[in-house]
Amino acid sequence: MSRAFVKEADEEQSEVPERPQSPGPNYVTSAGLAALRAQLADLQEQRRQLVARSDDLLKKETLKLLDRDSRYFQGRIETAQVIDPAAQPRDEVAFGAVVRTVDEEGVERDFAIVGEDEADVAAGKVSWVSPLARAIVGARVGETVTWHRPVGDLHLEILSIAYPID
Repeated sequence: MSRAFVKEADEEQSEVPERPQSPGPNYVTSAGLAALRAQLADLQEQRRQLVARSDDLLKKETLKLLDRDSRYFQGRIETAQVIDPAAQPRDEVAFGAVVRTVDEEGVERDFAIVGEDEADVAAGKVSWVSPLARAIVGARVGETVTWHRPVGDLHLEILSIAYPID
């Protein structure tokens, strides 16, 4: 029989692939760094509780996932570059800004430009590497920028720029 049809009993079949780290700088707000640390602490606590239990049938697989995610968050913490909002230019959009825009149909929106791990579109937080953030970074109040979207371009006028202190 060909070896191609034989399953190795000792072979690791269920290795968990690593979570990819972004190749660019890991800019974060101070709140974003705190959230990364909290996520890592939560994963470490979950791992501790799981190791203490002896009756969990999925323990080995769950530990692999927890360890993989812990490595990811540890890496994100180690590479984090906290951007101080006080050091940002007050008259133009940059990392950490909360920007109010209005589109050509009169719809106003607020966007906070945050780190990749902090992004939450539903909460109005967009990653600094997103197409929206790239469209508005460097703009000033009163300027109109074009946000290139798959569903069509949208023109946004910058109404205000603020840098909240964490």
